[in-house]
Amino acid sequence: MSAPATNRFLRYFAWLTAGATLLLICSGGMVTSKGVGLSVPDWPTTFGYNMFFFPISKWVGGIFFEHTHRLIASLVGFLTLILAFWLGFSRVPSWIKKLGWASLGMVILQGVLGGLRVTMMKDQIGIFHACVAQAFFAMLVVLALGLSPVWQRLRAAAARQNFRTIGRVAICITIVIYAQLGLGATMRHQHRDLSILDFPLAYGQVIPKTDPATIAQINKARDRFALSDVTAAQIWLQLVHRFCALVIGASILGFWFLVRQKEGSVAPVGGLSTFWLVLVVVQIALGGWTILSNKAADIATAHVAVGAVTFVTGVTISALALRLAQFSRTTPLRSPAIPLAEPKAV
Repeated sequence: MSAPATNRFLRYFAWLTAGATLLLICSGGMVTSKGVGLSVPDWPTTFGYNMFFFPISKWVGGIFFEHTHRLIASLVGFLTLILAFWLGFSRVPSWIKKLGWASLGMVILQGVLGGLRVTMMKDQIGIFHACVAQAFFAMLVVLALGLSPVWQRLRAAAARQNFRTIGRVAICITIVIYAQLGLGATMRHQHRDLSILDFPLAYGQVIPKTDPATIAQINKARDRFALSDVTAAQIWLQLVHRFCALVIGASILGFWFLVRQKEGSVAPVGGLSTFWLVLVVVQIALGGWTILSNKAADIATAHVAVGAVTFVTGVTISALALRLAQFSRTTPLRSPAIPLAEPKAV
């Protein structure tokens, strides 16, 4: 049975809001990658103007990226407001309505954090701002997924399957990916230049020395290229980020094999696991390209965007696997048909 027209348009609107949020994350990544986060020094106004009436002629340089980011954030907030109220007056499961109101609260928090990042000029707020954005994006994707016909068709696929192991593994990997996004946000907000300039090695070594004498030599060499100084902690932060990338890549590859071994390759889990594997390969390649390009803004932003999609793909797989596991516990196993005995000839 097809979904009602109202729910169909509501589902489209939910995906539209999620897509706008991904655009917002890309816009924020561009602002951070270009180092123009404080090009507009006031908030919620823009150089004293109402942000919606700031003259287009003044959208120049870093102001363009920062002001555009604010406008996209306002659009996402408006879409989320409509979505929350639309869900509240629609015939949808209560958990989706609650998630809609939670998303509205999250986007308000996100707007306040963005403003405080400008007014208080604290890098720590910027890191938290980036992490909340990823969580908000994941909430919208789960909400839209819950409205989709796929969510309702999972009961048939759950028969004779055990998806609890798949769900638990997917959740663990997704948590590590979220932590990795936090590490990336910390790197972007704490240091304007790359802490390590080469890849896949680090200053010519697998694990470079970080004693004071070596750090002094590294900074002396960086000064010749007008790069900011680094500390041992910043170098180790990037090393941990690289190590986590390898762990995540190996884990998703193992998950891909697990899905097929556990007969979990039914749509859409099987297809999504392959998509997840492709995403993490692209993400690692973009990470290396970001370093080799000396943190080119477009490459670094693509790295942020693919990281966000990799995270929400993990969230989606986790949600689907848990839903399938729930159905597999409640769906009775079908008894094999017992053929009737043929009548004996008289």
